[in-house]
Amino acid sequence: MNGPLPAGSAIGIIGGGQLGRMLAMAAARLGYRTIVLEPQADCPAAQVANRQIVADYDDGAALRELAAACDVITYEFENVPVTAAQRLAASVPVLPPPRALEVAQDRMAEKQFLNGIGIATARFFPVDNDEQLAAALANFGGSGVLKTRRLGYDGKGQRVFRNMETGGFAGTCEAMGNVPLILESLVAFEREISVIAARGTDGSVVAYDPAENVHKNGILHSSTLPAAISAETVSAARAAAEKILAALDYVGVIGVEFFVLADGGVIANEIAPRVHNSGHWTEAACAISQFEQHIRAVAGLPLGAAGRHSHCVMENLIGDDVDRVAALLAEPDTVLHLYGKTEARAGRKMGHFTRLKPLSR
Repeated sequence: MNGPLPAGSAIGIIGGGQLGRMLAMAAARLGYRTIVLEPQADCPAAQVANRQIVADYDDGAALRELAAACDVITYEFENVPVTAAQRLAASVPVLPPPRALEVAQDRMAEKQFLNGIGIATARFFPVDNDEQLAAALANFGGSGVLKTRRLGYDGKGQRVFRNMETGGFAGTCEAMGNVPLILESLVAFEREISVIAARGTDGSVVAYDPAENVHKNGILHSSTLPAAISAETVSAARAAAEKILAALDYVGVIGVEFFVLADGGVIANEIAPRVHNSGHWTEAACAISQFEQHIRAVAGLPLGAAGRHSHCVMENLIGDDVDRVAALLAEPDTVLHLYGKTEARAGRKMGHFTRLKPLSR
């Protein structure tokens, strides 16, 4: 890509969920058209995009159609088939690069990558059968988190073991689908934070303030700014995010989740090569949201400032929480965003809201 994309250019978005929706909205504000590839018709992103290609993410004809129609292609979730991203990249820029997908899609590869660039993580062992699980747990004193190496999100594909004696694991791997697994050591952390950072095509980097996150039932419940952490912890988390961006030759927004230890140190939990739920607060508390920042990056535009004009708390609306909409709309200094989903199901993200406390007050 030579220079910034001119207004009117088309940005392809693989995935049609709420993140794709907010990316399409940000792209429109900057004068770009968007084309969404998503198998579900009338998906949240398609409701605000210029066009939708209704097809599977690895459909060859659909990929050719998307590549021919777009000037650059990005994605809204990390489980896009790597082979599809690589095929697209042969004829049109794909940003973030497919290498970021490769790293993020396999928890083993992800932790090996992080450790390889000097970023600490929980200890881990690969697990392919119950015998390996028993041996790995023995190394961790009988406690750990067993996860599928691929396709887990929002707490899915996980099982926690605490103080388990050796034995009694028969059938565990079968119950988790006989897929490659990873056992991670439990981490005694004080709190969870995340850093949303962006890297441009020129290598410039900006990072938002870390958010302090609370999860319920494996799903993000809230993100609070500022996080109750020291300046040294903020610097360490930002430095780690910048190191990841550089190592991947990344372009776009990334979300990096960390555990904060009692001494203020951080260890990385996972990376998400996309805009991230814990960065939704930027839509309300910053002049430049993570969504606009991502569009700026992949379009070759200058990155914007990442400062806040407000303290804030963002909360997800999960399932029947969407029934709170009328009450939330009556609150002052509250910004609401609904995702256009018609059916509220348990565990389904229907929207989010952000309560603001302007810094000037």
